[in-house]
Amino acid sequence: MNDRYQSPLSERYASREMQYIFSPDKKFKTWRKLWIALAETEKELGLNITDEQIAELKEHAEDINYDVAKERERIVRHDVMSHVYAYGVQCPKAKGIIHLGATSCYVGDNTDIIVMSEALKLVKKKLVNVIAELSKFAGEYKNQPTLAFTHFQPAQPTTVGKRATLWLQEFLMDLEDLNYVQGSLKMLGSKGTTGTQASFLELFDGDQEKIDKIDPMIAEKMGFEACYPVSGQTYSRKVDTRVLNVLAGIAASAHKFSNDIRLLQHLKEVEEPFEKTQIGSSAMAYKRNPMRSERIASLSRYVICDALNPAITSAAQWFERTLDDSANKRLSVPEGFLAVDGILDLCLNVVDGLVVYPKVIEKRLMSELPFMATENIMMDAVKAGGDRQELHERIRELSMEAGRNVKVEGKENNLLDLIAADPAFNLTREELQKTMDPAKYVGRAPRQVEVFLEHHVKPVLEANKELLGMKAEIYV
Repeated sequence: MNDRYQSPLSERYASREMQYIFSPDKKFKTWRKLWIALAETEKELGLNITDEQIAELKEHAEDINYDVAKERERIVRHDVMSHVYAYGVQCPKAKGIIHLGATSCYVGDNTDIIVMSEALKLVKKKLVNVIAELSKFAGEYKNQPTLAFTHFQPAQPTTVGKRATLWLQEFLMDLEDLNYVQGSLKMLGSKGTTGTQASFLELFDGDQEKIDKIDPMIAEKMGFEACYPVSGQTYSRKVDTRVLNVLAGIAASAHKFSNDIRLLQHLKEVEEPFEKTQIGSSAMAYKRNPMRSERIASLSRYVICDALNPAITSAAQWFERTLDDSANKRLSVPEGFLAVDGILDLCLNVVDGLVVYPKVIEKRLMSELPFMATENIMMDAVKAGGDRQELHERIRELSMEAGRNVKVEGKENNLLDLIAADPAFNLTREELQKTMDPAKYVGRAPRQVEVFLEHHVKPVLEANKELLGMKAEIYV
């Protein structure tokens, strides 16, 4: 197989579980289940279909004769009719009632909905586990002060755990979107070539009440609550747009998370896992590149762009259907899911093995903290008898001088020494040092983490506890 193109999504990134959901075997076995559901429904509503025919269909629901179907498709150039023919070869008694009254989209579109629904379940499982691991990380480091950044410039301190809640909150939003879209998925049902169910009007001699029961009965047999009430030949391609938008949302959250990890690894404050035998660079043996986070970002950009495909396809459909959706759907939908599957495995692997370096975090924070403590210092100086307006100007001037020492001279931040030497402040170096407790400057960050985890994350994890406990292994 080394002499032809192989998709990196299947060879390197996506799990076997997700790959099977989009496999030909899954698709064609679902087609047969749909043909059985249709035949059973038609029999139950009074058509002349026997128990023996149904039993024959069920007997061969799993053992698909792919060689027969492939040879037939070479002749007729139609995948659905090729599989109808192959099923009929195995089921000679039932071949005359297979696909009765249906059009190709009965198996094609209903299978697409079923497959996307199952794929969303796997995505949800992995997303919930990422949320669970991030919540542990946030709780563990809720009190660890760290330098916060706005515009990637030093700002007021926060905590490592509070920063993790920002990642968490976005993944929770994605889970909300996933739950809504998955809960809204309906089957196409069996509505015929233009969605009018004209073939069933003929089959059931115009009995409207019986025809009204077809879609609900098929939906129930296939594990769905309902079918879309109206359609052309296909379900609305806007459904694919909604599903891929959920995947793009997850990708965006993962990309933001991975970017922050990459920046933190540059700062040597937090690192993604790095195995003992892992090579970071072919030339620079000392390097520890954040390759997992970089891969998350890379795959995430692909998914975000991929989400545009179904939106354009939905917009470009003519009247009751055109076939310019088919080739695009075969690529964009499976690949979006395969990529997100790989992204979430990577996220779970990274979060589960994050390494935090408190001493580096503390050193960077303490180098900036004197600037951030100036308001507290000024208040202490006022209490010691100083004039607030004069002190504000003096501290501004001294801060500029200390900044020059750091940026121009490459020296340590000596703002505290400059303030201690200035009689206007009437404060000793020891008194100033007492203001250098980072915990005084993180605001309500630790409490915010506690409240967020208790009231917003814990209920979600409790509601999905049956999904918890998975680990992700990265092979490359």
